[in-house]
Amino acid sequence: MRNFGLIGYPLEHSFSKKYFAGKFREEKITECQYENHQLETIDDFPTLIKTIENLEGLNVTVPYKEKVIPFLDGLSEAAKEIKAVNCIRFVGGKKIGYNTDVLGFKNSLLPMLNGNPDAALILGTGGASKAVAYVLKELKIAYHFVSRRPIENGYSYQELTEKVMKNHQLIVNTTPLGTYPKVEGCPELPYQYISSLHILHDLVYNPKETRFLTLGKERGAAIKNGYEMLVGQAEASWDIWNRTK
Repeated sequence: MRNFGLIGYPLEHSFSKKYFAGKFREEKITECQYENHQLETIDDFPTLIKTIENLEGLNVTVPYKEKVIPFLDGLSEAAKEIKAVNCIRFVGGKKIGYNTDVLGFKNSLLPMLNGNPDAALILGTGGASKAVAYVLKELKIAYHFVSRRPIENGYSYQELTEKVMKNHQLIVNTTPLGTYPKVEGCPELPYQYISSLHILHDLVYNPKETRFLTLGKERGAAIKNGYEMLVGQAEASWDIWNRTK
């Protein structure tokens, strides 16, 4: 049996196990199983991987996308630059880290763009935000991070003026705000300055329409949730685990 899985904490509402179970069933993929492995601390990682026979791949979710790196033997170029890993391949006795969030986000975002926006705001500064920044850099879209506290070369939410909002027509939420069951939460933006010229992309996928997206839609913005990105990064992980080299 080939074993795959997900590490993170908590994992009660995780997407991956259900997705891969459906994939294996629909594509008649046998001799494969995918399990959740909830780790209270990343220090439990070495013990976990020793207990799973024929372990070929793991996905990594919050809060371990950055913390898992010291336990790995190598990184892909994207993971090395981003300093965040969401996919691990076990091959030849080595643990190699990748970042498939990059491909998932890029393929989800591109259909929304009608020419590149002048600049983007990335809400949050965690591992997922770095994958978003990597893609925007590839697409030559200028960006600034937004945090609850003042940050260098970025903004706090209190610094988001009408001019800042007008000059950043792409807004990507990489925070967990609005995720089920706390669906009333949302980033503290001045939503009155959002217009039909804006694009709002939320990496949250449950619920399908977060309050962040609803408030943008009410003001005419184009919106998309994180489901396409999630599927894209999962399929990219599967491709990595099944490489011949």
